[in-house]
Amino acid sequence: MRNTTRYPVKGANSLWHVYKTVPFWKVVKNFMVIQLARYTPFLGVKNWLYRTFLGVKVGEHTSFALMVMLDVMFPEKISVGRNTVIGYNTTILAHEYLIKEYRLGAVEIGSEVMIGANSTLLPGITIGDGAIVSAGTLVHKDVPAGCFVGGNPMRVIYSKEELEKRWVEDPIYKQDKL
Repeated sequence: MRNTTRYPVKGANSLWHVYKTVPFWKVVKNFMVIQLARYTPFLGVKNWLYRTFLGVKVGEHTSFALMVMLDVMFPEKISVGRNTVIGYNTTILAHEYLIKEYRLGAVEIGSEVMIGANSTLLPGITIGDGAIVSAGTLVHKDVPAGCFVGGNPMRVIYSKEELEKRWVEDPIYKQDKL
């Protein structure tokens, strides 16, 4: 189960209660910053915007590709380690507004992680250091360090040990072990 906190609502679905859960002007500011960052080609500027105006924890040399969409309501619940790549058009959510409740959960992405294009990360998940997430994956549960995962529903394709065996003779990845 993902690590989220559940908040029940009465009456209309939880999205109708949105501005009771997050201030309107915070959402407006976050939306403008995220839209600016989604289109900027300058990785350093993008990371600075996320750190400075949204409170996202972003490690050194981390790269957010074009069109990455961070959570507009609670971006401060997102943390990304160093030297990680977040692929094109990936969505990272820290909230879910459902019919009878809403849920909030931190998203923790480790260092040296590769997240493929068009992936969606749900609230309350952790992706371990060195993990690889295939393009188009719905990350609905934690990803162990060093694993290669993919699909919808997400599943482990290669464990850390299996990947290490595959890379023994690889001219690029075997050098990480030297």
